[in-house]
Amino acid sequence: MEALSNTLAVAVTFAYLGIAVLYLGGWIIKPAAVLAKVATLALGLVLVAHTASIVLRWLASYQLGFGHAPFSNLFESLVFFGWTLAVIYLVIEIKTGDKRIGAFAVPLAFFAMLYALKLDPAIKPLLPALKSNWLIAHVITCFLGYAGFGVSAALSLMYLVTGKAKDPQGHKALLLDDLIYQTVVVGFILLTAGIVTGSIWANSAWGTYWSWDPKETWSLITWLIYAALLHSRYMRGWHGQRIAVFSLVGFGCVLFTYFGVNLLLSGLHSYAAS
Repeated sequence: MEALSNTLAVAVTFAYLGIAVLYLGGWIIKPAAVLAKVATLALGLVLVAHTASIVLRWLASYQLGFGHAPFSNLFESLVFFGWTLAVIYLVIEIKTGDKRIGAFAVPLAFFAMLYALKLDPAIKPLLPALKSNWLIAHVITCFLGYAGFGVSAALSLMYLVTGKAKDPQGHKALLLDDLIYQTVVVGFILLTAGIVTGSIWANSAWGTYWSWDPKETWSLITWLIYAALLHSRYMRGWHGQRIAVFSLVGFGCVLFTYFGVNLLLSGLHSYAAS
């Protein structure tokens, strides 16, 4: 079961690359717009395979006698992160019908999975402190929040690269601007839930709700950056290029919170030994 899960993870990784190329081709080559439709169909199928990989890994952990959700190390978190990115993007595509976004969003899922393939995929027993249902709630909400911010960053990059900032009142520019805002709101709500569930988990595991662990500190910094973005939108009326740049800065902070803290700084959340 574990071997099949790992095989599916490899296949899914390069499928995301192919899908990203299809989305890009469907956008750039106008007569080949059918490529984007094929990409959407392929993305749905790949998501099924990606889900199967995660579920099989979960079942394999029970088969090995460990019995835990597949969120315990950097490899597993990256696989789940790639899944959340693909799911949130697909929801947005279904909602808007704009397949061009896939050329910017799907590569994020590919890079997350590609990095995962460089790591040890072995299923290992959980540390005692991680044996909690709060861990599942914490990881799911945090990574869905990260994915919301990731798709927002992809939308922001699309806004800047396609020149929408030159015509901020155009229909497509306004649509992208609103999508950037909506995905940030979704990410912010989920990150807030992730911080709350993480605090409850920390209290049950270590007897304190907040210990200023590097990951906790940078999660708070990330939360404050996106809170400032939303404040600027609500109170100062920031739109367009300002919000797009702000979103990219925020996602840069998300990446440091995830990778930089995990790999460079020691703490309760560190995956450096994984």
